[in-house]
Amino acid sequence: MKLAEWRGVYTADRAAALSGVLKSTVHYWARREILVPSVSAERVKLWSYTDLMGLRTIYWLRQPKRASNGWDVPRTAMPAVKRALAKLRDLDLTLWTEDGAPRVVVDRGGEIYLRTEADSVETTAGMRPLSEDWLDLIEPFTTREATEGPDLQSPRPHLRIVPGKLSGSPHVASTRIETLALFALRRRGVDDEGIHRLYPVVAPVAIAEAIDLERQLQRNLKVVA
Repeated sequence: MKLAEWRGVYTADRAAALSGVLKSTVHYWARREILVPSVSAERVKLWSYTDLMGLRTIYWLRQPKRASNGWDVPRTAMPAVKRALAKLRDLDLTLWTEDGAPRVVVDRGGEIYLRTEADSVETTAGMRPLSEDWLDLIEPFTTREATEGPDLQSPRPHLRIVPGKLSGSPHVASTRIETLALFALRRRGVDDEGIHRLYPVVAPVAIAEAIDLERQLQRNLKVVA
């Protein structure tokens, strides 16, 4: 499959920054074959959109937790983690569009579900309410190391991430203008007004959100264990 056909193509820096998982940990899991980057396992390693959810899944499942009844819960065993990763790989990413997409949820046992608008999840046994024992893999993700991965569908109100568009790069909604391009201009000293002149179709609020997102992602890469 050609790279252009993949639904999400991310370098290690981008995969770490967007998932919220430390870059050193992302590389470690690749070396240990816990999560091998789906797009390219060789140099240059490239991760997919599904891999971003996979990184969050591994991190959350392997952390000790406290259940909703207040009891301490041990780390989820690796066989369950691997089952969760396999189920993530089976997701139909064509459901992800500019207008919306399913919310993907994992429980402490490593089961993967699709979240409904009624704030419940669809399982083979019917509907089940969400609780502290679930993690939405799309929503903003914070780690113990203080990294903060953004929402993987709408990282800001006027920004979107769509696996099948621009290789999954964050962009201004309803355009093909990547947040990286706007941030590059800012780093060259162009202010918001100047960026708006270059991209008049982009509202000033979207420019500010793009810069804010990219700064968040840069901060994630500066955190070390």
